[in-house]
Amino acid sequence: MRKRTIVASVLLPLALAASTYAQENQKSMKLDECIADALKNNLRVAVEVINPSIADTTVTRSGEKFLPSLSFGYSTRETNTASYSWIDAADLVRSSYNDYSVYFNQLVPTGGVFNLSLNSYKNDTNRSFQTINPRYGSTLTFSFTQPILKNFGFKINRREIIIAKNNREISEHELHQTLLDTIYRVEEAYWILAYSIEDLKVKRQSLQLARDLLEENKRKIEVGTLPPIEIFTAEAEVANREADILQADRLVMNYQDRLKKILNLPILEEGEPTEIIPADRPDFERKKITIEEALATAMANRPDLMATKVNIQTREFNLSYAKNQLLPSLNLQASYWSPGISGTQILYLDNNPLTRVIVGTIPGTSSDALKDAFKFRYNNWSVGLTLDIPFNTVITRAQHAEAKLSLEQAQLRLKDQEQEIFLEIKTAVRDVEINYERVQAYRAARELAEKKLEAEQEKFRVGKSTNFFLLQYQRDVADAQTALLRAAVDYVLSLARLEMAMGTTLETKNIRFSDIAYR
Repeated sequence: MRKRTIVASVLLPLALAASTYAQENQKSMKLDECIADALKNNLRVAVEVINPSIADTTVTRSGEKFLPSLSFGYSTRETNTASYSWIDAADLVRSSYNDYSVYFNQLVPTGGVFNLSLNSYKNDTNRSFQTINPRYGSTLTFSFTQPILKNFGFKINRREIIIAKNNREISEHELHQTLLDTIYRVEEAYWILAYSIEDLKVKRQSLQLARDLLEENKRKIEVGTLPPIEIFTAEAEVANREADILQADRLVMNYQDRLKKILNLPILEEGEPTEIIPADRPDFERKKITIEEALATAMANRPDLMATKVNIQTREFNLSYAKNQLLPSLNLQASYWSPGISGTQILYLDNNPLTRVIVGTIPGTSSDALKDAFKFRYNNWSVGLTLDIPFNTVITRAQHAEAKLSLEQAQLRLKDQEQEIFLEIKTAVRDVEINYERVQAYRAARELAEKKLEAEQEKFRVGKSTNFFLLQYQRDVADAQTALLRAAVDYVLSLARLEMAMGTTLETKNIRFSDIAYR
């Protein structure tokens, strides 16, 4: 009995090891493999990966406002009215009008709008005394309108683009934060699963010790060296430890499902459960870092903090825009246009239309009108200023007040977030130190519990102890082993929490953010 117990305690690992938890369809996985699978298959990560791409399209769409626009127009009209004047040539006065237009518009970064238009028409009528009929006209127009106060400036007119780019940066930081959270969730599920498997092994070994003692009691009772009543203590302890195994086995299955959910693995594969067996051992190398160093690292790397700062930049810009919208509208307008007219010229007797005697015509075409317009034969221009001072500025002033309050709110949130990060860093650094000390303390406690069990077994062998005390010492050893396993997991997870709090998880795991963000 003593020899078996010593061998069992020696075989118990000092740390979490590759489990020999024997079931069919087992899959041994390292932590790095689990993290890689999670980053590749996790649905939450997949959702966040799409957000930067959506933000990219928003940036592109925002820049489309500076693309030129080209439009075409055509209209035709014919009127027929009764004659009411001696000037008309007939009782029915007929007129037809065709209009063609081309417009080119371009918004410039300063907020100005450049327009180029070409309008052409054809007018044909049966009225008398016409000198040109049908008549063709074309007008080439250049115009430019530039806001001087309200809506003036490069940043003001690129507002949608600037905000879209800020949102694009925020989406990257949010994706980064999701990756940190996901990696920690994988580590937590991985090591807790490893702990639960090892804890189940400890409880099975403890159960075997209790069963061995029960069998030994039965033999002693048979030979009369032990009172029959002693067997009840051993039987009760076997029953308790069997119940403990049922509970531990249930936890293993739950943690298996939890890890598979994070990895986006099916719960059932080919109708049989697939068990993930952690293959890694925890690293017990002591890592020392001061709170000041950890805080400085967090302030430089935390993606959620960076996202908040970008959000403040957006709100500052919104306040600047709201101030601009309080200004009156003062617009500079300049135009230059070149008309051209052509058509069939009607020649009257003695060059007098009142004779109504047509002696000939000189043909003219629409192309002649276009040529005159493009040759700038007739120069026309105008320059002016338009000042618009609206008295109803309730909406714009409310927008300014809202932007100002929103900025103040964001700045307060940043301060609160910095305080939360400071508290999180202090707690994480403290947990790393304390959990390392816990591992050392529980290791010593386990060794002492094993020595006490060995001594009690020797006393039991010579009849100087009872089942009660021997079973108690067995349970003490099992509890010490479980406590050591839990402390080991707590230490590894406290390191993971510290890395997440500092925002350095990706660097520590040698994961490039760009490989995930742009996949």
